Amino acid sequence: QVQLAESGGGLVQAGGSLRLSCAASRLTFSNYAMGWFRVAPGKERDFVASIGWRGGGTAYADSVKGRFTISRDNAKNTVYLQMNSLKSEDTAVYYCAADWRGSYSEFSARGWSYWGQGTQVTVSS
Repeated sequence: QVQLAESGGGLVQAGGSLRLSCAASRLTFSNYAMGWFRVAPGKERDFVASIGWRGGGTAYADSVKGRFTISRDNAKNTVYLQMNSLKSEDTAVYYCAADWRGSYSEFSARGWSYWGQGTQVTVSS
């Protein structure tokens, strides 16, 4: 069974930065598209960013374009989400997702097969 473990969340002031990591195990990592979603209080799970299993394609939600960057290190079986210029509306639980040879342009949570437990990001204004 694929396992995903997020880390790097925490409390940060508005305008600050955080880098989330998601370590994957029990899979051939390079064959998996990887994504980040988030759940804000009272809201549904929303797409944040994704990166293709070939590593060449990325996608971002409009709300994070220019501020967040997704990347992957296949040698470390890890995907990252660098978050800069954080805003209070970025406060959410952030989840890592994986899908075998999936499309990085899959924006629906239903299209992803595996999920981590989530990491809390709180941005204070």
